[in-house]
Amino acid sequence: MSQADPGAPSTELDPEDRKIVVLARSTRARTGAAEGAAVRDTDGRTYAAATVALSSLRLSALQAAVAAAVSSGAPGLEAAAVVSADGAEPDAESLAAVRELTAKGPVVLADAKGEVRAVLTP
Repeated sequence: MSQADPGAPSTELDPEDRKIVVLARSTRARTGAAEGAAVRDTDGRTYAAATVALSSLRLSALQAAVAAAVSSGAPGLEAAAVVSADGAEPDAESLAAVRELTAKGPVVLADAKGEVRAVLTP
């Protein structure tokens, strides 16, 4: 993956990508989790999730959002967004989950305020 437009303001995002950043941000805020994520499938439906940190199960927010999409029958993904306090890049396993469903869709990384820090593209 390469970074495209690091630090690009969220106003430069496609409106549909901006929506999933807002959804990921609200999910994180509502749950108080370390991360919130949202994905948009190829039919335009969105799925959001927060970090899962149980003693018996650990999923990043991105993995949980991908799992929600897959378990709902999503045929593929168009884009993903991850919101975290520091806007850090998701781990390799989380990005691999997204890439199994889209070879070219962006993964937008944003901080807790929703400010876009980077857009990862294959």
